[in-house]
Parts: sequence; C-alpha cells; structure tokens
Amino acid sequence: MSKFRYLTAGESHGPQLSAIIEGLPAGVHLSAQTLNHDLSRRQQGYGRGGRMKIEKDTAQLLSGVRWGETIGSPVTLVVENRDWKNWSEKMSTLAEHRDDSSAVTRPRPGHADLSGVLKYHLDDVRNVLERSSARETAVRVAVGGVAKALLAELGIRVGGFVTELGGISATVPEEPLETLWQRAGSSETFCCDPAAEAGMKLAIDAAKSSGDTLGGVVEVQVIGVPPGLGSYVQWDRKLDARLAMALMSIQAIKGVEVGIGFDAARRPGSRVHDEIFFDDGYRRNSNNAGGIEGGMSNGEPIIVRAAMKPIPTLYTPLRSVDMRTHEPFEATVERSDTCAVPAALVVAEAVVAIEIADALLEKFGGDSIVEIRRNMDGYREQIRNA
Repeated sequence: MSKFRYLTAGESHGPQLSAIIEGLPAGVHLSAQTLNHDLSRRQQGYGRGGRMKIEKDTAQLLSGVRWGETIGSPVTLVVENRDWKNWSEKMSTLAEHRDDSSAVTRPRPGHADLSGVLKYHLDDVRNVLERSSARETAVRVAVGGVAKALLAELGIRVGGFVTELGGISATVPEEPLETLWQRAGSSETFCCDPAAEAGMKLAIDAAKSSGDTLGGVVEVQVIGVPPGLGSYVQWDRKLDARLAMALMSIQAIKGVEVGIGFDAARRPGSRVHDEIFFDDGYRRNSNNAGGIEGGMSNGEPIIVRAAMKPIPTLYTPLRSVDMRTHEPFEATVERSDTCAVPAALVVAEAVVAIEIADALLEKFGGDSIVEIRRNMDGYREQIRNA
C-alpha cells in the first residue's frame, strides 16, 4: 500500500528546517519555484510581525527530483533560516557555546513552554519553544506544495479563504471556488468579502495598539476528488478523522469542522443530509456533509474549517511564574505577530493536501504518475457505470 510519509526537523532559530518525503511516485513535475509560491503566501497577511521582514522563505530540493520531475526516491526539502547568523552560538550544537545566563525561565501561558520543560526534564524554555514554534510550519507548507503538485497531475486542486477574523465574519459570495480563491489571493486578510476585510484590518490595528492578538477561522476546499478516498472499515482510515488530526496538528488550531460542522447539531435531519440524484452519474444538490460521508469522500468538494486561537505571545505579557524561584513574573515576550490567521490558511491548505495525497496513493497507488493516472481513470469508469 502506497503511503505519502514525511518527517520535519529543525528549530525556529536553527540553520534550517528540513523535511524528507517518501512515497512520491516518479513523473510528478516539481520545482522549487512551485513550492516558493505558497511559502511566500505564508509570510503575507495583515498583522504579521517583524520576522517576516527578516526571512524570505525559499525551498531547496536536494534529492528525489531530476530535471524537473520526481524519480521515485525520497524527496529532501530544505528551508533556510536567514536569522541563523544572529543565533549561531545561542543555538549551537557545540557544548563549548553553552551559556546558562541566557536561559529562558519564564514560561508563556498558552504555549508548549511549561508542559514541554516538565515532560523533557529541561531547565531552559528555549529548548521547547524553538521546536514548538509555528516557524516549523514553513517546511510543512513546502511539503504541502509537493502534495499539491501530485494532486494537480490528477486534476485535484486545493484552495481556501479566511471566513472569520477577530470576531468579524465574512460573507462568502455564491461563485465558483476557484474564483473565490483568486479573490482571496488579492486580499490582505485572504478573505472574499471586502467589507469584512476592512473591519478585520481595523480590528488588527486596534489589537496591535493594545499589545493584544487575534484569532479566526479558515476554510479549505478540495475539488476534483473522486468518491471512495478513506474507508469506513477502521477508525484510523476514515478521511474526516485524518483531516481533523492534520488540521489540529497546526500550532494554535483549537477546533475543526467538516461541512456545516457544529451547525448540523442544531438542525433537523431533513435540513442536514444531502439527497442523492442520478443523471450521467451520481450527484447531490447540496453539500452539507462537506464531501465526506462515512469516513469516505463522496465526490462533492471537500470542505473543512479550522479555528485558530489568538497567538499567545502578547506584547502586553500575561502573568506567569519563574521556574527557578517560583516567584510571579510577567511572561517572556518573544517576537510575534498580532494576527497570523491568513498564514494559518496556507498551512491548513498544505496539511489538507498532504492527507488527500496520502489517501489517494492508498487507493490508486503505483510507482509512477502514469500508473496512478491509469488506475484512477479505470476506477472513474467503473463507478460511472455502477
């Protein structure tokens, strides 16, 4: 059974972030420029902080690609940290560079700081925050770009937009998804509603002035997915469960919905379930299920949403306790954003693309894109005549 597997490594202020991807078939058109598009998008968005002025993230492809195409072997990705030159001793791997006087001992509420030092028996919060930082998502966005390239070869596209920010909800026009993606791409808040965007920017400005932060909700859609990805036969093969886990793995994400999500609990069944019709194939007139029923894709666009909490690093620090003295202090302030909801959208697209690619390889797996396309075409013909 084919499997899109990957691991990431690296610290926020280390020399680089790295990823190794296994299971990618041969023949997928891939270039660093393709990956850099989403890396650039991740650094955009109204409310981003000072680090975005330091870093200009670009990916390097170090293995698994020759002459613009994957060759079936593991793909290695690297995203360098330009700020490393200022941290080469503080984050050195060498024992002689140790400096305990620079230890961070005041854990920040809302972060992995305190639980991390307790779990790993550490005395410096920096050992936790460097890896738990959302900086890690840069290389996951690059991995997601690889998954998107695979999906594009098979007619599947992934996109999205921000639906809520700082308590301000956007109205989504009744337009094709690809049109909405283009509209969101020209918005500083990655939203499709100009009036809502204006309110979101004012809310971000107000939060920045008061040293506060804002969260929001992002929505990701996938079009062109055939029915039958995922499975109902075991809990860990259900597609919605896999997508939920992937989205919840993003730093600061605290909730996930599929389709109409929690609103389904507030409606009678007659206003929830999508009726089935047939004319030259099965179809639905609605998509409340978000393209997934019984743990499997049903052929409609997949729609998932993720709720992002406000970033817990505040320029008006919350109260904490010093780990050495147990005395109360204001928490340490690390460089941060006022709002990173637009960036979270790009990361959400990436992890969704990865899970869809994994489920697709599970169903149609082969060693080359030609073989996978043949398997997928045969399956589409099979269900067309069902």
